[in-house]
Amino acid sequence: MSNHFTGLSLGPPLGDQRLDLCDLYAFQSPVDKNRTVIILNANPTADALHPDAIYRLNIDNDGDYLTDIAFSYVFSVPQNGRQTVNVFVATGSEARSVDALGTKIIAEAEVSFGPVPNIITSDHYTFFAGSRSDAFFFDFDGIKNLFDTRGKRNFTEPHLGGRSPWTGVDSNTEANVFSIVIELPTSELAPKPEIHMWGRCSVRRDGKFIHVDRAGHPSVSSFFNTDDTKEAYNASEPVSDRERWLEQFVHLLGHTGSYTREEAIAAIDKERTLPDVLSFDPSKPAKYPNGRLFTDDVIDYRIAFLTKSQCPPTGLKPHTDILDEFPYMGTPHSKSGGA
Repeated sequence: MSNHFTGLSLGPPLGDQRLDLCDLYAFQSPVDKNRTVIILNANPTADALHPDAIYRLNIDNDGDYLTDIAFSYVFSVPQNGRQTVNVFVATGSEARSVDALGTKIIAEAEVSFGPVPNIITSDHYTFFAGSRSDAFFFDFDGIKNLFDTRGKRNFTEPHLGGRSPWTGVDSNTEANVFSIVIELPTSELAPKPEIHMWGRCSVRRDGKFIHVDRAGHPSVSSFFNTDDTKEAYNASEPVSDRERWLEQFVHLLGHTGSYTREEAIAAIDKERTLPDVLSFDPSKPAKYPNGRLFTDDVIDYRIAFLTKSQCPPTGLKPHTDILDEFPYMGTPHSKSGGA
């Protein structure tokens, strides 16, 4: 749940867990290196997703940070413990619409809430949606120690000292999450040589769709924003990120890691923090920040980035229940836990 806590007061967007985007992964299929796997996780309670929302995977393949390919996931009203999903793919101007436009490539697919995944194949796509074991690992109590969140609503003031904040306990060992997994030929993404991607959750309000969450780099949206900026950040588009958010990010890094302005800009540019998108060159091995694997320790990475490597690593290990076959996310736990 590296994109967790993007709503106000460290909560979910609009106070609704169903609208909470948790993680974005991208890597080469371990079965066929000519295929790419992209996973968008949402809703840490792992139950039905919002029927008045559009969950979208945006792909930019020409470097202008505008959507060239959009996969839109639209879920039905849940009934009697069941839910279905339609999947649309759009290109060009249709890909930049707030509506779910384009070609319907999967129709009324059954969502999986049990241990057996309902895997859908349609033409050259493989698809799954439903509850899975959450692969994200993190020490939530350690993060609270580091940022001393008592009475606070943001992760913006780390308390660095001689004592490690980490507890050594993974808060997510029994957690589930709702996973949306798509696998397709890499050639369809047309990387030149890389693609930029970001998740988006939009919900209908007063007859219009409003953007309520986004997911690109792991932990950027969570750690770089305060309650004063979260809603505006979630609604904004990557193409305007650098112009709109650079000064805020520079200011934050001055507080979290004693960066000078020049050091902060250099670090942001080196990582390509802005625009806030996940970049992936499929001709190279996946490992964050080139795509993202389940084994990437993105919390150690992000905390080191924020504090200029002044904080020790957490010492946690990746989860061992991930799969080497589709849908890759592990079998859901019988009872969801975690933060």
